[in-house]
Amino acid sequence: MKRSIETAIQTSGGEPATPRASQISEPVAGSQTKHHPTEVEEATEEVANDEPPMYRVVLLNDDFTPMEFVVQVLMQLFGMNFDQASAVMLEVHHNGRGVCGEFTREIAETRVGQVNQIAREHEYPLMCVMERAE
Repeated sequence: MKRSIETAIQTSGGEPATPRASQISEPVAGSQTKHHPTEVEEATEEVANDEPPMYRVVLLNDDFTPMEFVVQVLMQLFGMNFDQASAVMLEVHHNGRGVCGEFTREIAETRVGQVNQIAREHEYPLMCVMERAE
């Protein structure tokens, strides 16, 4: 039984995702630490190294999934507008693959699973994978 994309998203617990910006914590008000230039540089390096690795969510081309379905999936699951979703769909169509976004591992895994589940429910061979961003 085919469900609408919206229904499939709601039952799988998904919401359109947006990549998260890195957050740098600020010093607590009233803290009395002395800062030296070398300590600031070291702290900046630590924060950069503590960020979780990011993963690309990638759609792969096939000869059977309708372009309109791909656009709908991109709009519903990745929060893209029509023009953005159409551009990614055309990238997939012409280059064999297209990047939907970069996310933390958990979010990327969820999006990949949702895309693949919705495609199977609609009986399309659309495939979505994730790869580590460099």
